[in-house]
Amino acid sequence: MSDERTLLEELAEACGVSTQWWDWQGERRAVPASSLRAVLSAMGEETDDENALAASLERARTLPWRRTLPPTVVQRAGETTRVLVHLHHGSAVTLSVRCEGGDRRLLEQVEHTVEPREIDGQWIGEAAFELPADLPLGWHALVAEPESAPLLPGSERGVLVTVPTRLELPQIVQEEPRGGLLTQLYQVRSRGSQGIGDLGDLVTLGEWAAREHGHDFVLVNPLHAAEPVAPMEPSPYLPTSRRFVNPIYIDLRDLPDADALPGAARAEIAELAARGQALNDTDSIDRDAVWDVKRRALRIAFRHLGPHHDAHVAALREEEGSALLDFATWCSIAAVHGTQWESDWPAELHDPGSAAVEAHQRAHEEEIAFTIWLQWLVRHQLAGAREALRAGGMGIGLVGDLAVGIHPEGADSWALQDVLARGIAVGAPPDQFNQLGQNWSQPPWRPDRLAQVGYAPFRDMLRAVLRDAGGLRVDHIIGLFRLWWVPEGHEPGEGAYVRYDHEALIGILALEAARAGALVIGEDLGVVEPWVREHLVERGVLGTSVMWFEWADGRPRPPEDYRELCLATVTTHDIPPSAGYLALEHVAIRERLSLLTRPVEEETAAEEGNILAMREALTERGLLESPFACVDAVVAAMHAWLALTPARLHGYALTDLVGDVRAINQPGTDEEYPNWRLPLAGPDRVPLLLEDVVSGP
Repeated sequence: MSDERTLLEELAEACGVSTQWWDWQGERRAVPASSLRAVLSAMGEETDDENALAASLERARTLPWRRTLPPTVVQRAGETTRVLVHLHHGSAVTLSVRCEGGDRRLLEQVEHTVEPREIDGQWIGEAAFELPADLPLGWHALVAEPESAPLLPGSERGVLVTVPTRLELPQIVQEEPRGGLLTQLYQVRSRGSQGIGDLGDLVTLGEWAAREHGHDFVLVNPLHAAEPVAPMEPSPYLPTSRRFVNPIYIDLRDLPDADALPGAARAEIAELAARGQALNDTDSIDRDAVWDVKRRALRIAFRHLGPHHDAHVAALREEEGSALLDFATWCSIAAVHGTQWESDWPAELHDPGSAAVEAHQRAHEEEIAFTIWLQWLVRHQLAGAREALRAGGMGIGLVGDLAVGIHPEGADSWALQDVLARGIAVGAPPDQFNQLGQNWSQPPWRPDRLAQVGYAPFRDMLRAVLRDAGGLRVDHIIGLFRLWWVPEGHEPGEGAYVRYDHEALIGILALEAARAGALVIGEDLGVVEPWVREHLVERGVLGTSVMWFEWADGRPRPPEDYRELCLATVTTHDIPPSAGYLALEHVAIRERLSLLTRPVEEETAAEEGNILAMREALTERGLLESPFACVDAVVAAMHAWLALTPARLHGYALTDLVGDVRAINQPGTDEEYPNWRLPLAGPDRVPLLLEDVVSGP
């Protein structure tokens, strides 16, 4: 191995970047040098030649010694934690904690003998202080005050986060397993909605699930904000912002203070709503057409109702601070220059803090105010949905979904440039179901920058998505441990894993969920190191078990052997509903789109073998009369199998309840398949309305 390759790999290791990985077939793969350079460059490292690599490696290894306090310290409640402090050799310092509630606690220095190091011509020493075990949960400040020589510049304060050792489950989930409905809300159209399922439809669906099936929760797709102008990204997992909500889900039938609308305005809104209802007749969800109708109606409502809500909007502005203004500003600029800020906007608008952006804000105050009002309105309706589901008998209520990342040209990408890696996309290496690998086109957090800013963007995002939820599903929760970074211009299989401080991220997730009174479900499917699942169990985070993926010794895993701390389901949104899976819909789609890496005959034979094994296991268990029973009987038997598991949560996909066969999403595709655009349908592929569901068998 050359000296340069050795330095490259040592720098990668120092920065938490993998240099090799194991593929789904058990083969060891080396990360290409070009990928390592690109990943490290995105983390701010110089990698041009051997000298640059050596200098970057030295900086990476000595980084803690260049500042007095670490930027962020995460402590588990009830445990003592050491904080390492760096200062000029021979000098002294006082360290204290300024608690979130206002108290000040002096910390005790403890014995710690380490030889000083020469850093940039100065001798730097290391001291240790102990955080007491009785600090309250919350976000505190570490403050260093010099007793002699000055502190190292710019590092006299740090963030201390005291987090729960374990996130406790709600009492009703501890008492006995609970069932709930899984659905993509946009699919669930009703006669009164405008071409897409809305928050009013969510209430109707949830009340029916609680009343008729005894369900305690409804888990929906991410409701994150999408583009405010066409074309709107159809994937709820590629939002423009994860902190804010997509106003397309506003229910026009439930506008607060609607009785204050003048008659003419009420008539205009009713006419637009009727035009939107005509979109329910389509066999594909047209978000652009839906939002065109809703936006027109909501603009009319804003002109007349906005003043009635000034106090509420002002409170929201105060709560969200500059982030809400940044989001509304991005939406306003996007309406003028398009949604691709990095490629299409004038350069002077690339910086959210620039004078040009301030000038735009002054010139577009009404448009920005409208966007902020929409955020208040959609949150108002979300809070109403939460209360309605609880009042309707659901012990948990709404369970939200947190996407892995954001659109590379979206509002969060613009506002949070300093904490995101540019020129990188999150994805996944090749696996059994996506044999070419995946590129999700989402810029990842930079782990170093997250720590430097005290994890504030991560915390604020969590608070927003937990605000009206009784639970949160975290898509690809493995991303809080490591993410597959795919450099621009590289194939998905040419990426590298980048490690994150999971102790910090999982701890903060537990803290914010505990404060919201919510449970957390981690989608921990795919390639997962065993210790990761053990860590999640230790922290009280539920895993996810999908029946099609639960195998042991070449057979479906017996229900008694399922994990207890998990959400157990038969299917997931990344494979067809059960009726479609049994009919090999997933093979047909991938064969048609050339996504298979082995002959279709071989793929078909393998899947038919798995399905036969599933049918035989159900028959042996007495849940199915014969391995050759009809599809409906097999689907029912699979759900009966699910009920035998010890899983604390059982999830029932609405698509399975109505016999839908079409895949909601085909990973690895974009426009080749109508991902996220298909409304709910029956076995005949004919769309169903919500009224058909709640009045049907």
